[in-house]
Amino acid sequence: MFITIEGIEGGGKTTQVGLLAVALERANVAVRVTREPGGTKLGEEVRALLLHSTTGVGRLAELFLVLADRAEHVECLIKPALRAGEVVLCDRFGDSTLAYQAYGRELPLDDVRAMESMARQGLLPDLTFVLDCPIAIGLARTRRRRGRAAADRFEGEDASFHERVRQGFLALAREDPRRIHVVDGTREASEVHREILAVSAEKLGVHVP
Repeated sequence: MFITIEGIEGGGKTTQVGLLAVALERANVAVRVTREPGGTKLGEEVRALLLHSTTGVGRLAELFLVLADRAEHVECLIKPALRAGEVVLCDRFGDSTLAYQAYGRELPLDDVRAMESMARQGLLPDLTFVLDCPIAIGLARTRRRRGRAAADRFEGEDASFHERVRQGFLALAREDPRRIHVVDGTREASEVHREILAVSAEKLGVHVP
């Protein structure tokens, strides 16, 4: 099974991926944890370029970098792990591309959908969680987390960009409510984890103590 966790900056995605992986492993489920951008050697290089390069990157170039990362990720890591019977937990996937590059960057949604579908080779997550919270809360969390370090390219965008991204995730969830579960990310991490774990365990058909 392929499970993704999505949301705005500071929504708590990485924390929840880690908590879910530990809980499923305790239930004897084979789990592969990965992320986007990243997950492969090429993906980590793309991640550094997208998030931290001082070189300017245009909207289309950004989209194509994201999609190159996804194509490599799906072919070299995600599909092989699924064929091996593992549960793949991914921190961001295709919904982030639609939310950030179509809604956030305001590229044509239909065009982004078509290109993104090609990059993921038709693979869709079986289950997706969108961790939702007001952007003020999410951005405050990112500031606390990074301390004195500089914001990455996405964290440093203005509030209107982040609000478009948030609304994009919510619109995608309304389109596909059977796959995408919106979770209140303003709560304590332990409460969010319990909800995610309950839904995931039911979908997987496993008992989690």
